[in-house]
Amino acid sequence: MILSTSVQLAKTYLEKGGVIGLPTETVYGLAGNIWDQEAINKIFTIKERPKNHPLIAHVAHWEQVESIASDIPVKAQLLAERFWPGPLTMILSAKPTIPSEATAGLGTIAVRMPEHPLALKLLSTIPFPLVAPSANPFGKISPTSAMHVFSYFKGKIPLTLDGGNCKVGLESTIIGFKDDAVVIYRQGIISKDDILEVLPNTAVYYDIDNQSNYPGSHRSHYAPRTPLIITESFEEAVNKFVGKKIGLLTMGTSGVDFSSSAEVRNLSTTEDLREAASNLYAQLHELDNLNLDVIIVKLFPATNLGIALNDKLFRASSQFDQNA
Repeated sequence: MILSTSVQLAKTYLEKGGVIGLPTETVYGLAGNIWDQEAINKIFTIKERPKNHPLIAHVAHWEQVESIASDIPVKAQLLAERFWPGPLTMILSAKPTIPSEATAGLGTIAVRMPEHPLALKLLSTIPFPLVAPSANPFGKISPTSAMHVFSYFKGKIPLTLDGGNCKVGLESTIIGFKDDAVVIYRQGIISKDDILEVLPNTAVYYDIDNQSNYPGSHRSHYAPRTPLIITESFEEAVNKFVGKKIGLLTMGTSGVDFSSSAEVRNLSTTEDLREAASNLYAQLHELDNLNLDVIIVKLFPATNLGIALNDKLFRASSQFDQNA
């Protein structure tokens, strides 16, 4: 696999039906031509992704949205004006010309405009949108650097467009439209409150337990090879695993020095949830590569972005230990 910043080289591979690693502000994607059924099949095969999990289409301008979606609600246009380019994915009615493999036969297509200069430059130079799930084997930790993609898929894809570390580092918020309401299927950095600022007279509610309508909805997801345990007390958890190789994923300053008994990674010393989100997957990758026996983490405050981070932890975890 080549790691390159050449948009022209990425364009060449995509036009020949290839699949590439694509940088975005959220996580790296495994990208192919939305109109190329063979490329879509390659994505599912390389990622080992179940066929009933739809893909997200990535666009560079509104005309590309209109080429793949129909009956677009006015609310969707208002949200796109506010949040695109950015980490908001909207589920819209799909045009019947889109290969059913991309939509999982649901009749809808998830669409977003990434906020990454290389991704937007590439999308602006090719005559088709790209479909791209996260560039990791299904269920594993999401990639936030080109090297993460390389470690997963070297020898399986020809190129990853190297756009550096992902600045958001967390998957996009996914919403849909039901009757006159906005439904949040997956919480990301864009929150319910953010949506209500744009649509103050609209009902906005969560349906994060829905298991089929959106990417990333599988119960086991984002998981390291090392068992990940959610705890309410680092001190008690460390004592419980005495003699084991422990990794701790912390935030803020606990006042307790665990460095002698564990590998410690701090997501944000200032308890900034945006900083924690941008570091979460990268630090999980670091700890997962240390051949530890267990990784221990505490839940985040359950407000806005904390909801998204906790969802990732629960899907990645082996257990929630209320006694540790």
